[in-house]
Amino acid sequence: MSQDQNQDQKLHGQPDPSRRKFLNTAAFAGLAGAGLSVGLSACKQEQAPSAAPAAPAAAAQAEAVPAEHVGKYEVAPGQLDTYYSFSSGGHSGDVRIYGLPSGRELKSIPVFNMDCMVGWGITNESKAIIGTKPDGSVKYKTGDTHHVHPSYTDGTYDGKYLWVNDKIHGRLARVRLDTMECDKITELPNVQGFHGTFPDKRDPVDPAINHTTRVFCGTEFSIPLPNDGHGLDDVAAYRSVFSCVDAESMEVRWQVLIDGNCDLVASSYDGKLACTNQYNIEMGVHYEETMASEWDACLFFNIARIEEAVKAGKVTYIGDSKVPVVDGLRASNADPKTALTCYVPIPKNPHGVNVSPDGKYYACSGKLSPTATVISHEQVLKWFDGGVKEARECVVAEPEIGLGPLHTGFDNKGNAYTTLFLDSQIVKWNVEAAIKSYQGDKTATPVVDRLDVHYQPGHGFTSMGETKEADGKYFISDNKFSKDRFLPVGPLHPETAQMIDISGDKMMLVADHSVTSEPHDSIVIRRDIIKTRQVYNLDDFPHAVKDPKESGVFREGKKVTVKLTSQAPAYSLREFRVKKGDEVTIILTNHDKVEDLTHGFAIPKHDINFAVSPQETKSVTFIADKPGVYWCYCTHFCHALHLEMRSRMIVEA
Repeated sequence: MSQDQNQDQKLHGQPDPSRRKFLNTAAFAGLAGAGLSVGLSACKQEQAPSAAPAAPAAAAQAEAVPAEHVGKYEVAPGQLDTYYSFSSGGHSGDVRIYGLPSGRELKSIPVFNMDCMVGWGITNESKAIIGTKPDGSVKYKTGDTHHVHPSYTDGTYDGKYLWVNDKIHGRLARVRLDTMECDKITELPNVQGFHGTFPDKRDPVDPAINHTTRVFCGTEFSIPLPNDGHGLDDVAAYRSVFSCVDAESMEVRWQVLIDGNCDLVASSYDGKLACTNQYNIEMGVHYEETMASEWDACLFFNIARIEEAVKAGKVTYIGDSKVPVVDGLRASNADPKTALTCYVPIPKNPHGVNVSPDGKYYACSGKLSPTATVISHEQVLKWFDGGVKEARECVVAEPEIGLGPLHTGFDNKGNAYTTLFLDSQIVKWNVEAAIKSYQGDKTATPVVDRLDVHYQPGHGFTSMGETKEADGKYFISDNKFSKDRFLPVGPLHPETAQMIDISGDKMMLVADHSVTSEPHDSIVIRRDIIKTRQVYNLDDFPHAVKDPKESGVFREGKKVTVKLTSQAPAYSLREFRVKKGDEVTIILTNHDKVEDLTHGFAIPKHDINFAVSPQETKSVTFIADKPGVYWCYCTHFCHALHLEMRSRMIVEA
């Protein structure tokens, strides 16, 4: 029996003849070669096409919850989950909602993507949020959501808003948590590769403002600024900016010009600092150049000083942008007592920065270093006051935890849980023990436990773990490869979100949840925090058709407005007539007041379909360019006579 198999047997009671050998081969190839990409290519397993396997060895021998405890993690029919999990959809462009512990997908919220079920990107209201070209079509049809984070009050989630980024087009979207719908989208100027985002938790100066008022946004890709076709090959002049967006107006307040790039973002509990881990201080444009240095940085921003500089007019502007930009470059911030930024050196190509629930520490994962770096919030504040000589002195621990560390979550007992991409593990480590070990205590043992996951975990997060109310119940490992964990569905596999019970001394894998590709980050919120509306208010919609008697066809030249209502199982207009070439706007209000009684409205051959929930109003505008009869019908089941619910659009030649 090999050493790898012996290790598996010690951990799980039985050997796994393929898994550990496969993973360690991938891991060491990745470290020995030119970075992580080589490790990924080494992960490939050649398999012949086949029917669903009876029980693959790796899956059959995986650690599992004891049979007597299975019911503890099930949600019985008619019962509700304990938590909401909000997850970015990745390059699907949406946000998903799951219930935990069941793992049931409850809803997909369209944000940067088109959605023909609800009509997102089709209705006038959604187009106004997404943004349009001069011809009225949506400006972008694609999006790449990575990080979702809700608003805070008193250091915990308040159930008001959620923000999510679009990495492709540099946009920030806001989702209302009472309706679970996107209500605003802002495109950031001077930005490409907007990856990390995080709201603040309180104002840095005014103690009365104990809630989110700002959203911070990091830029991953450095570009010429302005990016107007000049300086294309002057790569030494490429720069990135860090942005602050107003949480209510969604307007960009200010930006900071920086050295290096931004990856993920975090904010302190006292509101004084925001930060981002940086994996490319080299400003490389090719991937091997981004790994040249043994050190990168966690970059801290002094929010009060930045806003004082903006108020004092110590700003510049980039191109046509009206957003004020302050100077956060290293050379301009050498004096800590006046500095706007602090670059704390950390190893190497880090991925992820997370704040402990007590607000004392920031944990940065090494990715290409087998370490996690712990930075003291108090020490960073002291550096800004001139009380710490070197920024590196803000580091208070750097435990070696495993290969390919990426993201860290926290429980309520002082423990951290970090995903190890190359090891395909979750490692549990104690923050205070890591600090003692860093100070020279030979008896301190930072690593507490390890657990195999399946396979290659990316993001990981604990229940309520990014608040002061972290409860230490569950850790969710969003894994990038599922391989043999589910029934085969073709070359594009689902991914696994594995639920781990972290309430005891030992982590226990308790569920495999399949998720459609490709979620990046999620947050887990107690259900009592979320207060949703079940029925809209008719008065919230300025164009609502409040009475069926208001229905009709209203013409102004070639522009025609058709107003109608829906109430199961009928529309208020049995038919309506327009002429070929008319610009037609249909306004539909759902007059049903019963929870869950949603209607649809589709027009064949005109690319129109949308849904209206109880008391909601939506509208669409299109050119009636085809003469003939077109049956408009309800697409969302609403009544025993659902199939009979329709109207005729008659287009005269």
